Amino acid sequence: MSELASKTCVPCRGGVPPLKGDQLAALAKQVDGWKIVEEHHIVKRFQFPNFITALEFVDCVGALAEEQGHHPDIFLTWGNVEVTIWTHAVKGLTESDFILAAKIDQFPR
Repeated sequence: MSELASKTCVPCRGGVPPLKGDQLAALAKQVDGWKIVEEHHIVKRFQFPNFITALEFVDCVGALAEEQGHHPDIFLTWGNVEVTIWTHAVKGLTESDFILAAKIDQFPR
């Protein structure tokens, strides 16, 4: 388990600046395949052999999101799931976004 995956997402009420530059780069190195988009959100596409396996993955991500109190955007198509994460309260990225990404990466595919 990665260090990030062992942490818990922290609710953000706003009022703190989103992460930028070197802070984002350091966290991005700790999650595999997640792309930082305009220093605003991270996104990753997961591929599966069929629709049902992709749907099962979505169910796991949804349960994790509820558990962590941090909810990504999830886009499901046949054999593909795209997950987009950011912290709405700060309109950008926080450590919790990368924690959620690391936890998602632990699910079997």
